[in-house]
Amino acid sequence: MQVSLRDKVAIVTGASSGIGRAIALEFGRSGARVVVNYHGHREDGEEVVRQIADAGAEAIAVQGDVSQQADVRGLVEAAVDRFGKLDIMVNNAGIEQRMPFLETPLEVWEKVIAVNLTGTWLGCQEAARQMVRQGGGGRIINISSVHEDLPMPTNSPYCAAKGGVRMLARTLAVELAPHKITVNNIAPGAIETPMNSNLKEHPELLQQLLHEIPLGRIGRPEEVAQLALYLASEAASYITGSTYFIDGGMIRHSGSL
Repeated sequence: MQVSLRDKVAIVTGASSGIGRAIALEFGRSGARVVVNYHGHREDGEEVVRQIADAGAEAIAVQGDVSQQADVRGLVEAAVDRFGKLDIMVNNAGIEQRMPFLETPLEVWEKVIAVNLTGTWLGCQEAARQMVRQGGGGRIINISSVHEDLPMPTNSPYCAAKGGVRMLARTLAVELAPHKITVNNIAPGAIETPMNSNLKEHPELLQQLLHEIPLGRIGRPEEVAQLALYLASEAASYITGSTYFIDGGMIRHSGSL
């Protein structure tokens, strides 16, 4: 099925690397105009913009910390100022910091929750406000994780944040449905991203992880991007309030990792 986002405007947070980068590029190749958000690596964000331009679409790179309301509001304003509207919001930016629960300082908890949960909440709110003003509906896609459902010892802030994103999407899907705004989550498992780069340095950890994945491999960011493309399209207009796992079967097979 050929999916087009022509004439659509999208924001992708955390789009300078990993899954966010793949989604921004996929949207650009499909005709969308894209706001590429980055936090600390301007050159990486601008490189994504260049690649989207090479594909024949428009994009701009905008710095912003998704845990700050003014920055998130600025992303939406940048989309409207440059492209005239906002149709699609992808809340992708995320961090994790693993350590035993009994040793986790409050600052780590607050930082992870601020980016992964509060940042997603802010992205949903600012995008939805703009979509309601426009009156034409819209798509909100949150990049969650298998750990919205699957426990992971030594990663309690991350798991708690993603569990919150799960219920956030369900709640907003109902509340925003009268405005024809759909809200869905994508929950990746193990994907080849900078967040999982340590697996290459520790083959024993990689083998342990692969044992928990029925399909026996790590996923690619481009596979997540294809799912995001579908959920952002007109073909997905009757889909809302759900989480879509893209994890090689991990969620149906794994114990606590």
